Amino acid sequence: MPRECNIDARGKFLRLVGGSVSLTMAIIAVGLLYLGFIPSNWFTISSVIGLFAGGALGIYEGRSGWCIARAMGIWTPI
Repeated sequence: MPRECNIDARGKFLRLVGGSVSLTMAIIAVGLLYLGFIPSNWFTISSVIGLFAGGALGIYEGRSGWCIARAMGIWTPI
């Protein structure tokens, strides 16, 4: 569990918005896969999993105020 906040309010907001958009796109993509509008192959399924995982991470970072990239010493502009 993170100990201290390492991003400011603007960074939290952008991570929450980005994570929400990513999760929304993942849900839409799952629906399109289920209805057969896009092909069900390893690339599309792994892309949907990546959208979901990235969105969940973004929402977690925005809610907690802790960025995993900054914790590893990577400079992020926001």
